[in-house]
Amino acid sequence: MIVTLTPNPSIDRTVVTSRLRTGEVNRATSTRIDPGGKGVNISRALHLNAHATLAVLPLGGPDGLTHQRLLDEAGVPYVAVPVAGDTRTNIAIVDADGTTTKVNEPGPNLGQDVLRALIEAIPPEENWVVLCGSLPVGATPEWLAGVVEALPGRVVVDSSGAPLAAAVAKSPYLIKPNREELEELVGRSLSTVGEVVEAAKGLVAGGIAIVVASLGKDGAVWVSAEGVWLASVEIAHPLSSVGAGDCTLAGLLAALDDGASPAEALTQGVSWGAAAVSLPGSVVPGPDDVAGWAVTCTPDPDPNLPLTD
Repeated sequence: MIVTLTPNPSIDRTVVTSRLRTGEVNRATSTRIDPGGKGVNISRALHLNAHATLAVLPLGGPDGLTHQRLLDEAGVPYVAVPVAGDTRTNIAIVDADGTTTKVNEPGPNLGQDVLRALIEAIPPEENWVVLCGSLPVGATPEWLAGVVEALPGRVVVDSSGAPLAAAVAKSPYLIKPNREELEELVGRSLSTVGEVVEAAKGLVAGGIAIVVASLGKDGAVWVSAEGVWLASVEIAHPLSSVGAGDCTLAGLLAALDDGASPAEALTQGVSWGAAAVSLPGSVVPGPDDVAGWAVTCTPDPDPNLPLTD
């Protein structure tokens, strides 16, 4: 089973417009809400594709009750740690061409008792624990590093900024930064596949077993002691990028949990991510959505390949 810990979950409200015009009145063509947060999205995708998962998250207030209702309706197994504040709502405004503008609320302030309860809610016997997303008010980057150090098994981190840097210092099993997060982590710009690979190799040499860097339209790169692979796919009709990276990680972890090779796992991850981009809002893909994607997975890719701006 794959356990996800989302310390700062959200209600994801997606508003679709024909074209966002800042400073003007915009008319929505549609709107929807989904239970959100990176780990929640991963668990939603895993559950929908019949892979055992458990989402651990803090919930509180009216929006927390709405979040629980949405998880119950989707049938996603979860443990909700009660908090005094109200669960946040994040807003994504999506243009007709799939361009996404997000506004994320900070979320409630979690006390040390809640932060301890979140860790205690993780089943100790599980082999995969995924630590996801931004930290709530009240949690320091060192808290995330402490969670990495305290947990047995294979710990996966999908965060950014100072929390990611602090967690990397404790050598989690796998990290999945996007290009911008990897640039911030290594302190330099990365404009080619080769530069991304070299940055990831440095992290592997420092003690991380697997680095998977998502590269937007350019796909994703896997770097580990076993080798380097680049996987990509053409997406004809992108609708929303919200949660696509989460679904990529969900597909990859599901494959690894089933014993897949690096190339097989990366291919499945990219296919799940592509399926998510082709769905509205933060809808996660099911079995019919993830099937049939023509993913190209190349070992030892050309290091001179430029990355899309």
